[in-house]
Amino acid sequence: MNDPTTPIVIIVGTNRPHSVSRQIADYYQQILHRNGATSTILDLHELPADFTVSALYSNNGKSEAFNQLRKLVDDAEKFVFIVPEYNGSYPGVLKAFIDGLPYPNSFTNKKAALVGLSSNTQGAVIALSHLNDVFSYLGMNTLALRVKLGLIRSYFSNGIITNDLYNELLEMQARQLIQF
Repeated sequence: MNDPTTPIVIIVGTNRPHSVSRQIADYYQQILHRNGATSTILDLHELPADFTVSALYSNNGKSEAFNQLRKLVDDAEKFVFIVPEYNGSYPGVLKAFIDGLPYPNSFTNKKAALVGLSSNTQGAVIALSHLNDVFSYLGMNTLALRVKLGLIRSYFSNGIITNDLYNELLEMQARQLIQF
C-alpha cells in the first residue's frame, strides 16, 4: 500500500447539485496538485438516483453505474471526505453510499482526511465525529487533523477560501495525508 501513483479520491459527501461541498472538493484538489499529489473527485451527485434499491442488499453488484463508483473506492488507498453538516450529522446519502460498499474490505487499512463544513460556527464537528466512529468500525485510519470550516459562506467566495487559518489548515492536512 501507499503507492504514490494511486490518486487520492476526494469524496463529496452530499448529492446536492452544485453544492458548496463540491466547490470545496475542487479547491482541495488544487491544494493536492500544488503538493505533487494526483487526485480524482467522486461526487455523490453522480450516484444513480435509485441506488438504494438498485445497488444495495440483494441487488449488490447489479448496478453498473454504482459499480463504477465502487471500483474507484476499491482501487484507492487514500481519501478526503468533504462533509457538510446536515441536521447535526453528516448526510444520509453518504451513509447509504458507505453501506453499499463491500463490508468490511472497502475501507480496511486505508487512510482518510476529514473536512467538515457548515453554515454555523462549529464546522460540522459532530458530523466528523460521527463519521470517524463509522470509519473506526470499518478499520479506516483517519488523520488526527480534522479541518472544520465553520461559517463557510462567509469565508468562501468565487472558488476561494478567504480565511487564512482555514487555508493553512487545509494545506497542512493535505501534506499530512500525502505523507500518511
